[in-house]
Amino acid sequence: MTLAVRDTQLRELMDDPACDLSRLNATLRRFAVVNRLVSGWGAVYRSRVAPYLRGLGRPARVLDLGCGGGDVIARLAALARRDGLAAEWLGVDPDERAVSVATRYAGSGIRFEATDSGTLRSRGDRFDLVLSNHVLHHLDPAAFAAFRDDSLALVQGPSGGVVLHGDIARGHLAYGLYAVGITPLAPGSFLRTDGLRSIRRSYTAPELAAALGPGWRVEQPAPFRVLAVAEARHA
Repeated sequence: MTLAVRDTQLRELMDDPACDLSRLNATLRRFAVVNRLVSGWGAVYRSRVAPYLRGLGRPARVLDLGCGGGDVIARLAALARRDGLAAEWLGVDPDERAVSVATRYAGSGIRFEATDSGTLRSRGDRFDLVLSNHVLHHLDPAAFAAFRDDSLALVQGPSGGVVLHGDIARGHLAYGLYAVGITPLAPGSFLRTDGLRSIRRSYTAPELAAALGPGWRVEQPAPFRVLAVAEARHA
């Protein structure tokens, strides 16, 4: 096993439509703990999300693409409420199994829908902020390009907008630490197998910048993390 290059042949067990539903639900629910520990969204909220929402001077519309179990958008919404920042929050995922778990967070301005970025774009939806967590490494080149372009189109409006895609930075230290650290949470779930496969499929910062192309930049807001950032200009 090498981490010198992305292993794009790997598939995560939870992406299988026929995977064990109880293990899938356990995985989706435990993401709330895993993401709080490793996803870096607390730092991204402080450095980017909160200042941007505050600067709008009005209620924002925020979209989480590929929301999984819904915990990331629920956490960001809670932080925004704490800070007195008004927003409507929509989490979407094409997998209805994930949405059925995510709906436990519905309410208080948060809702969920089983759909995808292409459908939202085609129906003319627009948002002030579009984000995703751990989606990019799942995508083949065609799906990656469509997701990238859709997410930017979804913030193309009179006020412009911001796109933030957070993911894992591939590396030996991240792999080793995750392999050990996830052990207490792993039983009865796909967390260990899929997490390690995710790291092997993930990008380094230079690789991600090259895949995204012009108009995007890649930051590293926390250890073992990459953040793809794009800003739409005012129409």
